[in-house]
Amino acid sequence: MGKTLDDFYKKQSVIYKYVLYFISIALIVFFFPRGGKFKYDFQKGKPWQYENLYAPFDFSIKKTDEDISAERKLLESNKADYYTFDQQVYQEVLNKYEVNFKSAFSSDALSTSERNKLYSAGKAVLDSIYKDGLFKEQIGSDEVFLIRNNTARTIPQNSIKYVSNSNTFIASYIDNFRLGANKAELVRVLNSVIKANVTYNKSLSDKALQEELSKVSFTRGNILEGKLVIAKGEVVESDNYNILNSLKQEYESELWKGSNYYFILFGYTVLVALVLVMLFLFLKKYRPEIFANNNKVTFIFVNILLMVFVTTLVVKNNENYVYVVPLCILPLILKNFFDARLGLFVHVLTILILGFVVPNSFEYIFLQIIAGIVTILSVSELYKRANLFISVGQITFIYIVGYFAFHIIHEGNLDNIEWVTFGIFLLNGMITLFAQPLIYLYEKIFGLVSDVSLLELSDTNSKLLKELSNKAPGTFHHSLQVANLAEAAANEIGANAMLVRVGALYHDIGKMNRPAYFTENQITNANPHNELPPKESAKIIIDHVIEGIELARKYNLPDRVIDFLRTHHGTSLVYYFYKKQQEIDEDVDEANFRYPGPIPFSKETAILMMADSVEAASKSLKSPTYGMIDEFVEKIVKGQMQANQYLNANITFKEIEAVKKVLKQKLTNIYHLRVEYPE
Repeated sequence: MGKTLDDFYKKQSVIYKYVLYFISIALIVFFFPRGGKFKYDFQKGKPWQYENLYAPFDFSIKKTDEDISAERKLLESNKADYYTFDQQVYQEVLNKYEVNFKSAFSSDALSTSERNKLYSAGKAVLDSIYKDGLFKEQIGSDEVFLIRNNTARTIPQNSIKYVSNSNTFIASYIDNFRLGANKAELVRVLNSVIKANVTYNKSLSDKALQEELSKVSFTRGNILEGKLVIAKGEVVESDNYNILNSLKQEYESELWKGSNYYFILFGYTVLVALVLVMLFLFLKKYRPEIFANNNKVTFIFVNILLMVFVTTLVVKNNENYVYVVPLCILPLILKNFFDARLGLFVHVLTILILGFVVPNSFEYIFLQIIAGIVTILSVSELYKRANLFISVGQITFIYIVGYFAFHIIHEGNLDNIEWVTFGIFLLNGMITLFAQPLIYLYEKIFGLVSDVSLLELSDTNSKLLKELSNKAPGTFHHSLQVANLAEAAANEIGANAMLVRVGALYHDIGKMNRPAYFTENQITNANPHNELPPKESAKIIIDHVIEGIELARKYNLPDRVIDFLRTHHGTSLVYYFYKKQQEIDEDVDEANFRYPGPIPFSKETAILMMADSVEAASKSLKSPTYGMIDEFVEKIVKGQMQANQYLNANITFKEIEAVKKVLKQKLTNIYHLRVEYPE
């Protein structure tokens, strides 16, 4: 049992990677939309590259969304409007007419027969006007249905009467009667009682429209099994493109049914597993330090899963907005935390996974890979805000140009270009700007360090560096000089200059606890080491590394910075006190005079070791010349190499030579050496 537990603890890192691998596969396949994949790839305007394609089964030719939308718009523009005839209003008009007529024609000047004639004429005019009802407002529809007594009948447009034109109708009807001098008064009476009695029936009109819209067919004809769909070499044009799309949709929906479900699921699982295996192999072979760190591996997988999840969510809801997903955030973030090569590799693998589910996969993969390459090439010094805006502008421009080119290839013109897609690309760029707060969030969650954080740490007004400058001003000045030397050397060989500079600024913070025991802080000739045995003096010197690490943890410095504190002396010997101890006792335990290590394990930590040793030793030079500087830099670096201090650092001999060259140039500038002219 105990042996089993020991094996488990030894292999827990590997076991974790297996668990992460299988969980990631399961989640990605789970995110995928439920549908098969058509086995032929085709594009509009391109020739059919396969053998003659015959219909494998009967299927309907589906109309495009544009065709269906056009039909619906046509129905909506030609819809029939229903209006209701209000008999009660008409009766109110007649009652009011009778009252007003009696009031207007009550004099004895008219005989009963003349009054009856006038009344009958007025009522006849009202009957004519209200025969098809009186409408309040203008009608735009070509076809109008009037509902009267629960019966709907069509009203011709030219027979519709409006309240606004009632004077015209009254005048034309009244002329048919010979009324003499009483005509004007009767017209006045009729105008006083006229009122609209036809109202728009919205519910019935909408119901009729919905019935018509529901009759819109989503297909136009059928293709029978065995019929030739497209011949080899035939250009995919508008008609057969629609037929092929219809076959593709039918094929993918049918393929996912029945026992096929499990086979397709298995196929997706295998492909995703292959992609993720490639990622593990890349990390193990080319980024072993990342592969060994489960936190960083988890960070990479979380980013892949996040992009897959967001993209598939958009595809499931509305595939037209697939380019809204800011996929370029992935290489941008990975380059910021790791390096450009890893960022691009992970970006390409993620696109390959998404290629299974997005529409127009070739176009999508092409555009996203090009955009990813532009991201890698353009994004640098992300801590400068302007750089991110410039990079996002370039990425958006590439998307727009790429889409524009694909549209021309497919359509051959600009007639049907969807301008809203350009807006989608602009939105994509705006969301990509969210990379900055996302980087900060990732730093807090995964404990990683970005250039933005390094820039903040490099501020010499920070609390810890302020304390160092107050307690150990000589050490602080030494750290600044080392930072300048190391940064210049890092720039020369393409290492992370910002990281080296920050590491150099903090590498000696452990000297704050006992600053007087370090020569750069001794302002008098009194040396406290003179009162101590060499072994104890060596322990004080060596302990500044351990005490520095403790201080760094107290002030929450990132591990990548603490690495410089651990390694800046490697496992080198405190040579001065070691020799003094040998003078007292020849039988000396060398381990008591060696730094605990570890030795540098990166270019950056190796550069700091060289710069630190060279800068400290340069203080002992008296009246330095070019030859002296050259000789002592060579001597110090050679000694470190012979002591195998750079054995674990991925730095080449060529890069070491470049670093030495920079150190010599910088020290020459520091000591203001001039060319000696002959007398």
